[in-house]
Amino acid sequence: MDRSSTQHESTPIYAPTARRLHWLTVALLALQLPVGLYMVYRGNTLNLWDALTGALYSIHKLVGVLILVLVVGRLLYRSTRGAPPPEPSLDAWQRSVSGLVHWALYALLVAAPIAGYVGISMFPALDVFGLKLPALTGPDKEGAKTAFLIHGWLVMALVALVAMHVGAALFHYFVRKDDVLGRMVPGLLRSQKSGPRSR
Repeated sequence: MDRSSTQHESTPIYAPTARRLHWLTVALLALQLPVGLYMVYRGNTLNLWDALTGALYSIHKLVGVLILVLVVGRLLYRSTRGAPPPEPSLDAWQRSVSGLVHWALYALLVAAPIAGYVGISMFPALDVFGLKLPALTGPDKEGAKTAFLIHGWLVMALVALVAMHVGAALFHYFVRKDDVLGRMVPGLLRSQKSGPRSR
């Protein structure tokens, strides 16, 4: 269990487990987005359906499933272990916006992979490096087009929110010079002591 120590007026930080889950999600997204764009470019734009394109699609499907499982795990972890209180210097409106963005990110990180999975189930295109993923629904080519379209919209919304999230973190660190970013990267804490963390 990740224990916490409490310091008065110090910065509450995320527990090591929560930080590892966060950065693993970031790493998977950093892989998933360029792979997704390149596979669509090769397949749909260049009409190159070779071994490389097939491998890219397999990687994209596999990483999508991993992201879904990881995010559900993060939600379960957060519901049982909680999260640290907000950074003390934030105004009430900033805390509200931060909370909305965080929960919107969670929602999109669940919804986008599910929409993609529904699409490959309907197409069907469940092969991942020679193995078959279980189908969520029966074949339906027209339905697959709709599912993939929704998947694309959700991904675009996710990218926009991630950019906002990263921009806000950098703004807090470089402009406001507070400890918002340090809650997830304790090495960047400006205060000398870290405060209560989620368990």
